[in-house]
Amino acid sequence: TEAAELGSLDAHYSLGDIYYTGNGVEQDKARSIRHFQQAAMKGHATSRNNPGIVEHENGNHQLVVQHLMISAKMGDQGSLNVI
Repeated sequence: TEAAELGSLDAHYSLGDIYYTGNGVEQDKARSIRHFQQAAMKGHATSRNNPGIVEHENGNHQLVVQHLMISAKMGDQGSLNVI
C-alpha cells in the first residue's frame, strides 16, 4: 500500500489484482478497479486491460473492446492477442 501511495505503478497493479481476487484480503472489485485505473492513467498497459476483463464479466462488450484497444496501443501483448 505504501508503494502505491508513493506512485508505484506496479504496486497499484498488484493491489488491483489482490483486491480483485480477494487473495489475502476481503474481495473488493471497486477498490481493485481504482488501483488498476491509477496505474493505467500513468502508463501501465496491463492495468488498462484488466478493467476490460471486468466489463466482460458484466457483459459490457463495447467497453471490453475499448479497454483492449487502448491497452494494445499502449503495448500490452495480451490485449493485442485477444483482439
